[in-house]
Amino acid sequence: MRLLHGRHLGYCTNVHAAATWPELRQTLDGPVCAVRNRVLTPEKPFGLGLWFSADVANALSVPGALDDLKAWLKETNSYVFTLNGFPYGKFHGEAVKENVYRPDWTTRERLDHTIRLFDLLAALQPKDTPVGTVSTLPGSFKGFGLDSSAEEQIFRHLAECAIHLDQLRDRYGRNFILGLEPEPLGTFETTLETWLFFKKFLVRPDTPRCAREVIGVTYDACHLAVEFEDARTGLEHFRDAGIPLAKIHLSSALRLKPTNAALFALQHFAEPVYLHQVIARNADGELHRWQDLPEALAWAESVSETNRGVEWRVHFHVPLHAAPTPPLYDTRAHLSGVFDFLARDSASCPHLEMETYTWAVLPEALRTAQVEEQIAAEYAWTLAELRKRKLAE
Repeated sequence: MRLLHGRHLGYCTNVHAAATWPELRQTLDGPVCAVRNRVLTPEKPFGLGLWFSADVANALSVPGALDDLKAWLKETNSYVFTLNGFPYGKFHGEAVKENVYRPDWTTRERLDHTIRLFDLLAALQPKDTPVGTVSTLPGSFKGFGLDSSAEEQIFRHLAECAIHLDQLRDRYGRNFILGLEPEPLGTFETTLETWLFFKKFLVRPDTPRCAREVIGVTYDACHLAVEFEDARTGLEHFRDAGIPLAKIHLSSALRLKPTNAALFALQHFAEPVYLHQVIARNADGELHRWQDLPEALAWAESVSETNRGVEWRVHFHVPLHAAPTPPLYDTRAHLSGVFDFLARDSASCPHLEMETYTWAVLPEALRTAQVEEQIAAEYAWTLAELRKRKLAE
């Protein structure tokens, strides 16, 4: 939906199991329309952040294939302003874990997929929206053990993507920005690592000048909260460094003091589909990382309660509107910092997207309604926060 200051708000459809075009088409008529009808009246345009898997993107790239989707958008008074290009293949119902990073930006497959997504977005997006964005993974995954030659491949592919986006800008008369998404244990995961990556990328002689305008960051509030970062400091650093803020993912993580009771409750969040990185902070501020929640829980069993650190943050997207039951908590305080930044800097970051994709794997206590009801409740919570700061009507 359209917000004040030219911004747009939507929810990411990667919450729905729709990895093929027939599945996505059914999803649009089903839960997406159900959300739309709960959130907005028919005369108001409904903004969408769509997830296109590689199969969907390939299917829609056939000449004439977009006609059905365009007709649906017109019929429902909806529009697409952003795409999620992070998950490449199937994203629900089976183990994803670190495979969500495959193919990574060392491969031609990732580059071609991203270019295809931008081509589709350019064809779908309304002419009066000045910016189109696609989010993607932060290069690769630290666990893959990539070397300097792999980094060279990442840089070359991003440079090629930047040239394509510059050409799209000339063709369509609007800007297109790729948002690399820092994530725990990604090639870059913190604000500092992200800045260092961009600094190295932008000074290369083979990096086109347009890359400074079309390659940016997708700031996921859950991810940076897991890193124990301050939202205002991080967002201001990206802005002041001239790194475009393509999109902000409005999301919340788990946090807890690692007592026996809290760790017992946390066991209900250990599930086999997604990677749930854990970062623990000691009293002196030192951070310790685990690739997945079961590993952190197993380590905690081997040490005394006093040696587990003072706080844990877990990469598990929890509903924005419903806090976990103590002794588990969320990181909505970090989100408050994001909203405050947006209120102070009305020109920054055109696209806001709610991204709680874990609905199907949440413990039963947090799945108290149908997914479309949960998404509508997230809209209500988010809009209330935006209105407090005069960011929405």
